[in-house]
Amino acid sequence: MRFDEGAGLDLSEVQDQRGGGVGGRVAIGGGGLGVLGLVVYFLFSQFGGVAPSGSGLSGLGSGQQTDDTSLSSECRTGADANRNRDCATVAVINSIQDYWAAEFARSGQTYRKATTKFFSGGVRTGCGNASSDVGPFYCPADSMVYIDLAFFDELRSRFGAQGGPFAEAYVLAHEYGHHVQNLNGTSDRVRSRSGPASDSVRLELQADCYAGVWANHATSTPTETGRPLVTDITQDDINRALDTAARIGDDYIQRELGGGRVDESQFSHGSSKQREKWFTTGITTGDPARCDTFSTRDLG
Repeated sequence: MRFDEGAGLDLSEVQDQRGGGVGGRVAIGGGGLGVLGLVVYFLFSQFGGVAPSGSGLSGLGSGQQTDDTSLSSECRTGADANRNRDCATVAVINSIQDYWAAEFARSGQTYRKATTKFFSGGVRTGCGNASSDVGPFYCPADSMVYIDLAFFDELRSRFGAQGGPFAEAYVLAHEYGHHVQNLNGTSDRVRSRSGPASDSVRLELQADCYAGVWANHATSTPTETGRPLVTDITQDDINRALDTAARIGDDYIQRELGGGRVDESQFSHGSSKQREKWFTTGITTGDPARCDTFSTRDLG
């Protein structure tokens, strides 16, 4: 995955709060936990007494600050994104939101951008307190994406994923898929929280599909300069994203990290096969309408 060397990066879409961590509990609901959140919840059972949505815990905690100075000095262009992981993350976020803004405009709607907050250790959100253990997540209460970037290292070291810039982009695009669901009201359709055909699984698989849709259009979505920010996505990139999707399937995590027994009644994000299928559907068709996981009887 490569970026246009001369393209500018928009730092307004990112806040850097690393080093000011707050541990605790995050509310579950509406796609509020991201790629791993509900699975980590299942594995470690550490969220007893989950903070309710709208608990007023949004914003920075006592003594916390958002410091984007380093990002502002280091992440200015696509050239920076090609050599710096943090800058690549900013570039991916820019590209994802450029695509969805254009897609919403084509259908006569207005896309409201969501800020991504980088944190380390823990963070306060509109959905409550969260520790890094929940993985990347989207909070519908404050319409923000939260990520401890150390998660990408854990994805390789603990889950055995191949990793790489595009695999990391898939994770971010999935979380922004939840933002799209929130804007469209799809998140409100979640009633059943677990099971192989539950609303939770359908929500997550749709977010995977939306991630694929962005990937399909990434190299043709222009920035304000009129040129695409993402210039190249290879088949190896796509294979690495599919590998990541497989490593975070409910069945894989239960079998490899949860004691070996697969219990479909506890599925909340979908199986490895399903996650690969719906990301592939998105990247192959490039059509958000093909991501209607709530109507189909065949989730894969």
